[in-house]
Amino acid sequence: MLVLARKLEESIVIGDDITIKVISIDKGVVKLGIDAPSNISIVRSELLEDVKDSNIAASKEVALSDLSTLSKILKK
Repeated sequence: MLVLARKLEESIVIGDDITIKVISIDKGVVKLGIDAPSNISIVRSELLEDVKDSNIAASKEVALSDLSTLSKILKK
């Protein structure tokens, strides 16, 4: 992992088309602005963890009879 220190209004450039800029720093919270092409997905890591945990929990709640029914539907 590369660790960089940036001050307010300073930026980091990734590749040719992604720029991350420090927008503000207030009470221990750093706000970043990210300029990237629209085809680049930008998601907060805690949201990815929540989705992953929800998917795992949902997969444990499936009844065997539901899976059998789904299998029959998909074979049609």
